[in-house]
Amino acid sequence: MNKVILAEQIAEKTGLNKKQAEEALEAFEEVTMAALKRGEEVTLTGFGTFSARKRTSRMGVNPQHPTEKIQIPEVTVPKFKAGKALKDALKAVN
Repeated sequence: MNKVILAEQIAEKTGLNKKQAEEALEAFEEVTMAALKRGEEVTLTGFGTFSARKRTSRMGVNPQHPTEKIQIPEVTVPKFKAGKALKDALKAVN
């Protein structure tokens, strides 16, 4: 499922028109990204928690020259932890 299909399904489910659903989805993305940049978590009870974590710098191997070591810099990466309701819904599929 891509963003367009998700917006269409949100529109059907909520009674919004397609443009309003797309705007709501874009607003959610913007608000979530802004919160993560500030170091905050975004929790949707039952669904899950979005957060940003620092991945420390480390030594790695240059894929073009496997004998050469390279320093991989510290980076901030997104993390998602699924909530109980989401986990239970996926367990019911099996």
